[in-house]
Amino acid sequence: MAKVSAGLLLWRRNGDGVVEVLLGHPGGPFFARKDAGSWSVPKGEYDPGEEPLAAAYREFTEELGVEPPAGEPVPLGHAKAGAKVNYVWALEGDVDASAAKSNTFTVEWPPRSGRQQEFPEIDRADWFDLPTARAKIFAAQQPFLDRLAEHLGFPLVR
Repeated sequence: MAKVSAGLLLWRRNGDGVVEVLLGHPGGPFFARKDAGSWSVPKGEYDPGEEPLAAAYREFTEELGVEPPAGEPVPLGHAKAGAKVNYVWALEGDVDASAAKSNTFTVEWPPRSGRQQEFPEIDRADWFDLPTARAKIFAAQQPFLDRLAEHLGFPLVR
């Protein structure tokens, strides 16, 4: 059975009216020197029986350390990422990306050292306009940007 995850793609219009989305950069040693194609919608796995939208809200809070703003989430459907299926909702709102403080995970680092180290799940978050977000986000998550653009009534500039 495929693993499933759920997340919230927060979006806003900046002072110039440009749509921006909030993405998180994975923490830990595997993504430390990666940027393009390495950012993500704040999301995480959920267990059978857990409501996916509730999991999306929980994961947003865990990964960014802030509650998502109030609003009406819009389903953006799902997309496969290898053996995982991601379900994402768009939510209009604003949070201070610079204040993001993620929960952590533990991994043996360096490999085969026997030493366990703790890293943040997301080491930073930032707002990006849609074309920039398209270059930053994991390829398997790009459909969510397209669906958000479609929901807002304009084509995504590639």
